[in-house]
Amino acid sequence: MQTELNNPAIIRFLQSKFKSAGFIDGLKIRYRSLICPFISLIKMVQPGDNVGDVGCGSGQFMLLVSEFATPSYVYGIEISDRLVKNANELFATLPRGYYDFEQYDGVKFPAKIAEMDIVFLVDVLHHVPATSQADFIKGLAATMKPGARLVLKDINAASPLVYCNKMHDLIFAGEIGNELKMNDARQLLEANGLKIIQQEKRRMYVYPHYTLVAQK
Repeated sequence: MQTELNNPAIIRFLQSKFKSAGFIDGLKIRYRSLICPFISLIKMVQPGDNVGDVGCGSGQFMLLVSEFATPSYVYGIEISDRLVKNANELFATLPRGYYDFEQYDGVKFPAKIAEMDIVFLVDVLHHVPATSQADFIKGLAATMKPGARLVLKDINAASPLVYCNKMHDLIFAGEIGNELKMNDARQLLEANGLKIIQQEKRRMYVYPHYTLVAQK
């Protein structure tokens, strides 16, 4: 574990793990921590937490949590089998039993989510179809255990700068996102029995972020 948690340390660490990254992945390694509040998110992990990541991608954020925090266990789920394989390869040098990455269908959440102390949903909700977002949060909240925390970090549709993120997603993901206003996201969490214990709005360059921490 590194004791120094800042953007230069994050970038150095990721570069050491992705030495042969392609152009797009290289951009993400060099710049994503400058436009996404990784530092504040990582600090939310308490020593000994079981940490879940919904929409974990190739496991990059869980790798940062493993390096810069002290979780007991990390667990990621992702709809793409290719990305799940990437994540397992990324963690291959770490002890088996410390981590798991699994594919899921994007609708039914695995029972293992109920073992997590904290669950991250980072820039994922706006990729869920607008007509499915309520059911998505309902299913996730229902699967979490009492006392667990959900960290929802996404882009605030209340800001005109939301269109910068839409352009970003069009370029890097080939789709236009379905961002929510922070207040609407808060109401969605509360409607599913979650209590908001922390909230933050923060602009990083042209990206208007919000973070909601909700406890079941």
